[in-house]
Amino acid sequence: MEERLQKIIAAAGIASRRKAEELILAGQVSVNGKTVKELGTKADPEKDHVKVGGKLITFGKPAEKIYILLNKPVGYLTSRSDPSKRQLVIDLVGKYRNVVHPVGRLDLNTEGLILLTNDGEFTNLIAHASHNIAKVYEVKVKGKPSYVQISKLSRGVELDGVKTAPAKIVLMEETDTNAWYEVTLHEGRNQQIRKMFDSIGHSVVKLRRVAIGFLKNEKLKPGELRFLTEVEVKRFFKTAGKRSSEKRDKAVKSATGRRFDKA
Repeated sequence: MEERLQKIIAAAGIASRRKAEELILAGQVSVNGKTVKELGTKADPEKDHVKVGGKLITFGKPAEKIYILLNKPVGYLTSRSDPSKRQLVIDLVGKYRNVVHPVGRLDLNTEGLILLTNDGEFTNLIAHASHNIAKVYEVKVKGKPSYVQISKLSRGVELDGVKTAPAKIVLMEETDTNAWYEVTLHEGRNQQIRKMFDSIGHSVVKLRRVAIGFLKNEKLKPGELRFLTEVEVKRFFKTAGKRSSEKRDKAVKSATGRRFDKA
């Protein structure tokens, strides 16, 4: 049965559908030896030879789905590779380094919670703004923004020609020279929080993500990780209004590292 290429790539756990579209447009995907750059192109995963970056996608036994929650330290790049040879978040996941990819990104100087997985559907669910998965950050800024300035950010400001979605911003603490805020976003544009506060003249000094949906800062030390439980994975899909698919794998990793069968 033919399916869109981005869906095939996501189902193989290589990337989210959005990232798969970028790979297609960049000429990194081929079908039966022919490079494809049209997003509407379809293929039959059981008959056609689909390659991403020159590597053949195989559709034999489904791969075990892995879901990792990591407390990213400052100084690690959210990427699978880097020409400058900087430290990468995937360097922190041991034997799963070549299996999982980061879900969304935290910039080099931002710390906090990030998910890694080989499940393309899960990646799309967490990263895409339409699924309404909240991300919560603690933000330290220079100076003390006024009530009017914070209200402006909460309603949305124009960044790079596009207005940001409304955000929840709550004052946590302030001193004579700095202020701490809790910021809740439902979108994840590049360096969004830093650019938001820059737009009102109060640059970010420190930034950490403390929650992704119902996953809170769980006393994981920087660089530490744990596996999501089956219940947690299902809860994310339920939150986004999705049913568990029968095509999903029969086993995932639990928080203790044990395998368990899906109901």
